[in-house]
Amino acid sequence: MQKLFAVCCLMVLVAASIATAQEPDKSKRPSPPAQAEFTFPDGATIKIDYSSPRMKGRKIFGALVPYGQVWRAGANEATTFVTSGPVVVGSKKIPAGSYTLFAVPDKGKWTLVISKKTGEWGTPYPGEDSDFARTDMVITHLPEALENFTITLEKTTGGCQLNLLWEQTQASVDISEKK
Repeated sequence: MQKLFAVCCLMVLVAASIATAQEPDKSKRPSPPAQAEFTFPDGATIKIDYSSPRMKGRKIFGALVPYGQVWRAGANEATTFVTSGPVVVGSKKIPAGSYTLFAVPDKGKWTLVISKKTGEWGTPYPGEDSDFARTDMVITHLPEALENFTITLEKTTGGCQLNLLWEQTQASVDISEKK
């Protein structure tokens, strides 16, 4: 019985070391992982995990990322939006939980899509039936091109501002705590 237990333990250790050894270093990807976090005064948090593609001399909006189509707002794994407390994104009330972010870019207006379906890989958008909410974003023109797609959560007087920045575009929406 002890021999069987020892063999089982050894097999588990070997399997764990193989799994760890095969796990790729995501920081070496062409679109490495990135994160944005914000903590409200009461301690509630927002955490966004995404992959950050690079321009590499390409035209982004209206070309690589077509206007009027749902875009996954990053690369590789889906962009996750996790909030530990209820928030208001734009004018939409979002309960605490895990969501996936998408965006619909257009020349003068963007829409942020908060999907209740999580764990998506790649480009497939799960469809409007999986949308939890959609809200308008404000577009501003950046004075210089930004090589790396970046998501920030910047402190404001009422909470924070979610910013999607790439090329010469910044798309923003305000987030506040739901009272």
